[in-house]
Amino acid sequence: MSGKDYYKTLEIEKNASPDEIKKAYRALAKKYHPDLNRENKAEAEKKFKEVSEAYEVLIDPKKKSIYDQYGYEGVSQQFGQEGFRWENFSHFDDISDIFGDFF
Repeated sequence: MSGKDYYKTLEIEKNASPDEIKKAYRALAKKYHPDLNRENKAEAEKKFKEVSEAYEVLIDPKKKSIYDQYGYEGVSQQFGQEGFRWENFSHFDDISDIFGDFF
């Protein structure tokens, strides 16, 4: 599989359950959230976007199936030529917006 390795991004095994995917995402999203990394906000935002992209694909059974079969190239068409669509997550103004739904 060439391209991005979403399992590596989320630090999970390929056979991870949806609960394990969510748990990994929550931990990494909190770790890399730009509001919590003010000293290195640009790098944190980049990592946060990568983690969010991986989560969006792996948590959706249809996208995950396509990714598992065809790799990043299979799902990248869904993101368009520009890549991942960050605006899908633009409604998160504050870290509590993200984690409030989880806790």
